[in-house]
Amino acid sequence: MRTVETPSGPIAYDDTGGDGPVLVLGHGLLMDGRQWRKVIPLLSGYRCITPTLPLGAHTTPMNEDADLSENGVACILADFLDALGLDDVTLVLNDWGGGQFMISEGRDKRVGRLVLVSCTAFDNYPPKPARPAELLCRLPGGGWLLTRLFGTRFFRHSTRAYGALAKTGLPDALYDEWFRPAVENPAIRRDLVKFATGAPSRRRLLEMSSRMSTFDRPVLVVWAREDRMMPLAHADRLVELYPNATKVIVDDSWTLIPEDQPEVMAEALRAFVS
Repeated sequence: MRTVETPSGPIAYDDTGGDGPVLVLGHGLLMDGRQWRKVIPLLSGYRCITPTLPLGAHTTPMNEDADLSENGVACILADFLDALGLDDVTLVLNDWGGGQFMISEGRDKRVGRLVLVSCTAFDNYPPKPARPAELLCRLPGGGWLLTRLFGTRFFRHSTRAYGALAKTGLPDALYDEWFRPAVENPAIRRDLVKFATGAPSRRRLLEMSSRMSTFDRPVLVVWAREDRMMPLAHADRLVELYPNATKVIVDDSWTLIPEDQPEVMAEALRAFVS
């Protein structure tokens, strides 16, 4: 894994390399680029870059003064694109949709296309099943207590927690890797708490979301019909919001479409980018 410095701290990333169209694949809370491990092998001919954003599974803490609010992390993602000198990027967001705030922050110049895959949008930050964890993180010592739950079967597999993300389920070995940094490193836990409690008010979120209509480049909305975290109605709202948007609805999947339906996800990306 490579690392690049941004003003907020180091960002680790994987890069398949090559001269093909560039896809930057985002990830969700307490995850990393392995969220796309089933899809990337199906995208030969494309340069796939997977940054590990400071959402709790990163292994090197950010600077103490780093802004890890929703729009702050969006700006870190923009800084990452700047640091690598990437242009005409297809930015793909799944689960965490806060990368959209690159638009409201005026930092989207390197994004040529946007793909929104069953992700947070409008005022759904955080999604309803994640709100108890957010409230816990607001209490003194709440971040530490939250990490004590990471090893429990309930947290990993209940549909009221992380089990709601993938219909096919996720392996415990992968959870172990994703959760270990926040469990073992207090500075990573600090970053996790800053992000978990960093969502603006619902009114502010909707105000920032209204600015997305200025993004006139191609947008693809890919949504799971049975999603338990992200309202299906948001798919239509996003198509209405973005002036150049199309929609694909995926069956037999929950939020992590790259996990539940990797072939469908890869085909949608190939058709959109080409």
